[in-house]
Amino acid sequence: MANKRDYYEVLGVGKDASAEDIKKSYRKLARQYHPDVNKAADAEAKFKEVKEAYDVLSDDGKRSTYDRYGHVDPNQGMGGAGGQDFGGFGDIFDMFFGGGGSRRDPNAPQRGNDLQYTMTVEFKEAVFGKEAEITIPRTESCDTCHGNGAKPGTKPETCSTCKGSGQQEVVQNTPFGRMVNRRACTNCSGTGRIIREKCGTCHGAGKVKKQRRIKVNIPAGVDDGAQIRMSGEGEGGLRGGPAGDLYIVLRVKPHEFFDREGDDIYCEVPLTFVQAALGDEVEIPTLTEKVKLKVPAGTQTGTYFRLKGKGVPKLRGYGTGDQHVKVTIVTPTNLTDEQKELLRQFGGVSGESASEQEEHHENIFKKMKKAFRGE
Repeated sequence: MANKRDYYEVLGVGKDASAEDIKKSYRKLARQYHPDVNKAADAEAKFKEVKEAYDVLSDDGKRSTYDRYGHVDPNQGMGGAGGQDFGGFGDIFDMFFGGGGSRRDPNAPQRGNDLQYTMTVEFKEAVFGKEAEITIPRTESCDTCHGNGAKPGTKPETCSTCKGSGQQEVVQNTPFGRMVNRRACTNCSGTGRIIREKCGTCHGAGKVKKQRRIKVNIPAGVDDGAQIRMSGEGEGGLRGGPAGDLYIVLRVKPHEFFDREGDDIYCEVPLTFVQAALGDEVEIPTLTEKVKLKVPAGTQTGTYFRLKGKGVPKLRGYGTGDQHVKVTIVTPTNLTDEQKELLRQFGGVSGESASEQEEHHENIFKKMKKAFRGE
């Protein structure tokens, strides 16, 4: 008993931990070390250790005894939890999936795991949608043995030790009375089946790794972070169970000229001082075409104009968002002496440096040219 770790240490909680804290910690660790999820060599041992600690600390009577006596062997005349075998993988499924105290059938069909795939798409592909094809690695039911793990012409046998239940009962007489505990069957490792001759393809696992090509329909109007669920495209099930689902998470690349907020599109367009002062009709690139925008005389820099219906198709529902055009006045440079004199007469010397503004507006013009070309 001296080699046993303290149960509170195993669960990572203090001795004053509440029942809810103990339960939360157990759920987290049980998911982490469950042999169906964690394939590490020591995962099963750690799972059993966590299960043993939880079975004691979640029971008020056992916890009280443990707090008083610690790990004590009942065969030495003292009551305690130390001599019990707390194996049994079914309990974790009962807790997570509402087993209500019942044990799952190890031979029952089991649903496959869900998968997640991150897919990067271009800005306009997210706006207008597209059909793409992706390749994902996943486990599927073995075609050779049809998922039962046995060599063709043979079949798994029911375990004679546990009669197919996958569990064994361990009866112990303690100072507190007769105790019956369940653990995973040591003969079949909790599967309830014995495979005498294993399938040469999957080596008894019943499933194999494959690369699968899947067509994905990306709907128009999706945004960054959107998730597409593809039913039945996840990991293959066991013993005839259904496959899991595939969740595709979309990452949308930014556009050089257009920005997006929800279903609306935003862009910035430069105007000359003369256009803003006297008014003009300018050509504006949109996601689908070029349109004319009438700029009234006296327009100030930073003014927004709305192009109705030139935004993003609404993902759920009818209609389309709008495009919002922000105009920025370009400060004139390389003026002649005559032009400078006219500006002085018009508004006086402003004293502002035009070099930084010139560089900013040159960048806007470059982005706008690319948008006109449909890039």
